[in-house]
Amino acid sequence: MAKKRVGYLGPEGSFSHEAVRTLDGVEPVASPSLGDLLSEVASGGLDQALVPLENALEGTVSATIDGLVFDHELVIVREIVLPIHLHLLARPGVQIADVTSIRSYVHALAQVRRLLRRLGVEAEQTTSTSQAARDVAQSPEPWAAIGSRLAGELFGLEVLEEDVEDHPENATRFVVVGREQVAAPTGHDRTSIVCFQDADRPGSLYGILGRFAARDINLTKLESRPTKRGLGDYCFVIEFEGHVADDVVADCLVDLQAHLARVKFLGSYPVVGAGAVDRRAEVADARASAASWMGEIRARILRDA
Repeated sequence: MAKKRVGYLGPEGSFSHEAVRTLDGVEPVASPSLGDLLSEVASGGLDQALVPLENALEGTVSATIDGLVFDHELVIVREIVLPIHLHLLARPGVQIADVTSIRSYVHALAQVRRLLRRLGVEAEQTTSTSQAARDVAQSPEPWAAIGSRLAGELFGLEVLEEDVEDHPENATRFVVVGREQVAAPTGHDRTSIVCFQDADRPGSLYGILGRFAARDINLTKLESRPTKRGLGDYCFVIEFEGHVADDVVADCLVDLQAHLARVKFLGSYPVVGAGAVDRRAEVADARASAASWMGEIRARILRDA
């Protein structure tokens, strides 16, 4: 059976590369930009793509969320949370005092502000952390890169300082996106949608959120995004617990679609993280117990003589 071709933000050695290597039975394919990744999946050039969605320190990755919301009809089928440890990398022989420029992806540079202030050298943005490592390896200048240990190994760089991120709890949430198929429900899932309003009026957001509250659906994230149609025109990206296969979730989405200009479905997919597997088992046991309870009640219904 042919392996799925799953794209990631390259070149090799990026944190996206580390994340895609956790997937089984796939052929990783490096891509130069997030826009290219999403376009390749949409056109059929790739089966799926793994893209960064949000970082614990810097928040949402705009290029990813805007590509999913405005540019392509793709669905999230899986999420991966990867702890992020950033290292200062340089060619062998280069010392910290020699470094004249530090290069990395914009989100990585934003996560090492204390290091940049301490060293007081120029920071240069690159298309990815691994591209920064490649640039440093190929340049005769005493540059350094902020990147992964894997990138250092692949490009022959040494670690000048390790774990230079400002906060040790740093992590990035990646998602795998495909074209049409929705992931099967597991009992502990998350759904992502986008709500577009037909008009900005008092209580419009309350009206959206009230439909979730009325059904006891727990929201896990709410974010506004400019629609690109004019200053002050926003849509809402909403993530919540549950799967579109759940009747209560489907009913909520139907209600929203009937009352809003548009609802865009971004996917239902398994939740990951500490306790996710145990939580799915608990949900399955609770549903089985509830079904047994209802079965006992229905067995007592009088039948016509």
